[in-house]
Amino acid sequence: MDESCAVTTPKIIYLVTVDWFFCSHFLERAVAARAAGYEVLVVTHIQHERERLEQLGLRVTALDMGRRSVNPLAALVTLWRLTALYRAERPSIVHHIALKPILIGSLAARLAGIRGVVNAVIGMGFAYTSRHVLARTLRPVMTMILRLLLNPPGSHVVFENHDDLETSVALGTVKRHDAVLIRGAGVQPQTHNIDRAPHDIPVVVLVARMLWDKGIQEYVTAAQLLRQQGVKVRCLLVGGVDQDNRASIDEATLQRWNAEGVVEWLGFRTDVAQLLTQADIACLPSYREGLPKALLEAMAAGLPCVTTDVPGCREAVRHGDNGLLVPARHPEALAQALKQLIEDPAMRARMGARGRERVQQEFSSQQVIAQTLALYQTVVAS
Repeated sequence: MDESCAVTTPKIIYLVTVDWFFCSHFLERAVAARAAGYEVLVVTHIQHERERLEQLGLRVTALDMGRRSVNPLAALVTLWRLTALYRAERPSIVHHIALKPILIGSLAARLAGIRGVVNAVIGMGFAYTSRHVLARTLRPVMTMILRLLLNPPGSHVVFENHDDLETSVALGTVKRHDAVLIRGAGVQPQTHNIDRAPHDIPVVVLVARMLWDKGIQEYVTAAQLLRQQGVKVRCLLVGGVDQDNRASIDEATLQRWNAEGVVEWLGFRTDVAQLLTQADIACLPSYREGLPKALLEAMAAGLPCVTTDVPGCREAVRHGDNGLLVPARHPEALAQALKQLIEDPAMRARMGARGRERVQQEFSSQQVIAQTLALYQTVVAS
C-alpha cells in the first residue's frame, strides 16, 4: 500500500497544569475523543492520576509548569521542552487549559508550526481575581500578552461563561468569530441522588479548594453572623488545601475555624455526591469563576444554591430561580440569603427542583462532550 494514501489518526494533545484538575474537568471529553478516533496525549504535572489515565487508553507525558511560579527562566525552559514535544508529536489539535498553559502552549505551537489550537479559558485566574498588589501589577501585562497569544490565526478560544467571552472580545484579546461558548465541564445528573431526609437543623455545604478567592472567609463570617442571630444551622466546608495556589488558606487557619465550631471543615473528600445528599443548601461565595462544577453538582443533587453575582456563578444560578445571588465579598448579604433559605423549606424544595431541571436541560456532560467534539471536527477540517 502506498504510504502517501494511508489514513493518519488525528492526535490531540491536552496541556494542563496538574492531573487532578484534568481528571475532574476534562477526562470525560478526552475519553470521548479517543472513542471518536483520536489519539490522545495528556501533558501535565503528574501527582496521582497516571495509572488511571493510561488505563483509559490515554498517553501521558509529565511536565511541571509550576502553577505558583512567575519565574521567566523556568517558563523559558518549559517553553523549550514543550516546543520540542510539539515538533516530535505533530498533533492535529493542541488543547490548552487555563491561562498559563494557554500562554506557554500557544507560543510553543507557533514555534512548532502547529495551527490547530484550542485555548480554553477556565476563569480569568489570579491576575484578574485577586486584589493582591502582584495581581494588580500583572493584570495589564497579562492583557497585553493575551492580545498576542490567546487567539493566534486559525485558533479557537473556549469560554465557560458569557461574561468572560464578552469581556475578552471587548478587550481585543479574542476575535468574536473565534470565540466558542462551552458552559463548564458538565455533570451527569443520573449519578446524583435527589432524595434526602429532612433535618431538624438545616445543613449548608461549601465544596471548593480552600482558597481565599472562593469566598471562604465570607462564608465563615456569615456562619458567625447566623449564630449571633440565633439561627440554627450546620455549615460544612469540604475541600483540601492547595499549597501551589497563591490564594491558598493555610491549614492552621482552617483547623482554628473548625475548633471554634462555627464551621465544620471536613477536608478533601472523594464522596462529595454522597455528602450533597446530606445537605439542604449549597453555597459558593466566590469572587470569580469559569463555571463552577461544584454548583452544577449541587444543582444535579437538587440543592438550592447561594452564590455571588459574578462571572461564572451567575451563569449557573439565576436569582430567584434555582438559588439566590449576593454581592461578592459581602458576608452580611450572604448571611441574609442563607437565612432566607434556612427558614423557608418550601423555597428550598422549589429552587432545588429547578436547579436539577436546568442541569438536565443546559449543563449535562453529554451536551459538553458533543459541543467539544464538534469543535474538534471543525479544527481538523480546517
